[in-house]
Amino acid sequence: MNIKIITLSLSTLTFCSPFAQATTYISAKAMVDVQTGKLKNNPLLRIDDGVITHIEFGKQPHLKPGDDHINLSELTLLPGLMDMHVHLTSDPTVPRSERIGQSIPRKAIKAAYFANKTLKAGFTTVRNVGAEGYSVIAVRDGINSGDIVGPRIWAAGPSLGVTGGHCDNNRLPPALKYTAEGVADGPWAVRTKVRENIKYGANAIKFCATGGVFSKGTKVGIQQYSQDEMNAIVDEAHMRGLTVAAHAHGTSGIKAAIVAGVDSVEHVSYVDDEAIALAKKHGTWFSMDIYNTEYTLTYGEENGVAEENLAKERLVSKRQRDSFSRAVKAGINMVFGTDAAIYPHGDNAKQFSRMVDFGMTPLQALQSATINSAKLLKVENQLGQLKPGFAADIIAVDGNPLDDITRLESVKFVMKAGIDY
Repeated sequence: MNIKIITLSLSTLTFCSPFAQATTYISAKAMVDVQTGKLKNNPLLRIDDGVITHIEFGKQPHLKPGDDHINLSELTLLPGLMDMHVHLTSDPTVPRSERIGQSIPRKAIKAAYFANKTLKAGFTTVRNVGAEGYSVIAVRDGINSGDIVGPRIWAAGPSLGVTGGHCDNNRLPPALKYTAEGVADGPWAVRTKVRENIKYGANAIKFCATGGVFSKGTKVGIQQYSQDEMNAIVDEAHMRGLTVAAHAHGTSGIKAAIVAGVDSVEHVSYVDDEAIALAKKHGTWFSMDIYNTEYTLTYGEENGVAEENLAKERLVSKRQRDSFSRAVKAGINMVFGTDAAIYPHGDNAKQFSRMVDFGMTPLQALQSATINSAKLLKVENQLGQLKPGFAADIIAVDGNPLDDITRLESVKFVMKAGIDY
């Protein structure tokens, strides 16, 4: 298989090839227009150097010597899917007590393995919101260089957090004097930490505005960073051209993150009318993981999840789903984010049906993982649609997923940048 070399910048995607590329044609039974929700029959897509260059309907390709024709006559084409909240280094089947002993190289190998699974499940772009040792940045660079196979990755370095809060590590004894590498307290300290993330290759920033479910000794709804600290994080990241994600379950932390100007709020479990009004005013994206609770409450104990964390999951899960329904009804900007790693990587698409169950139309759910996620990443003119000039990130499924959104759980064909996997 020929591997394209993909150079990724903060705001644009450039496709470069070390050798001449043949033209590839893809024909299919149908194609979903994710802007309108219309199903278009008998598409023929032309792809040159990893980019869709022409689309017509009801035509057959005129092949030159060396051209390729991929005939998907029984399948429906869609843009590659996008998940805006994953943790590729983490394995939900490995107890957290065991993960503490894993080296950074071991975590990077795990991330490479899970990146491959994620791509083959139809997710051609992901945002990895925090990993130790800049491990996922190494995996991203390996993918871009053609060393390994995986999706496009927007990668944060270590997540920023307060001392003793979510995004620190409170599972080790005081004698070890351990502090997670993303911990920073105070406006200038958090600016320094953002700069350190950027220094080592991060093209996204993530911080923890509130407590969390899977940390020890934190309360899910309690705000951690002050308004001044959040303002400093966002200002520093935006000044350098990076988008910012804020982990926030609790109401005050959600509001403070929105006021600070974050691009997306993650989890968003406890919203009120003021938080919704602020999100609409600022154009903030919500990324709400409403599938993984089922996996945690079914398999968490078996996988070694502590009772403290299971209790917090029971506390927050229904409220988060209620908040999701409320946000959808209010017309909040929504992207697809699953918190993959809390459940097995590769099962990302199982969230679509829950999004529909809790208030979205199938088209809204699909748009959250295509055009909306592309807008969040500021690449809406390059990713998230099947149109000339867009990257040839293409998947195919049986039937029409807008009639049955669960069809996205069984992807039959995956292409990224003109290479099929």
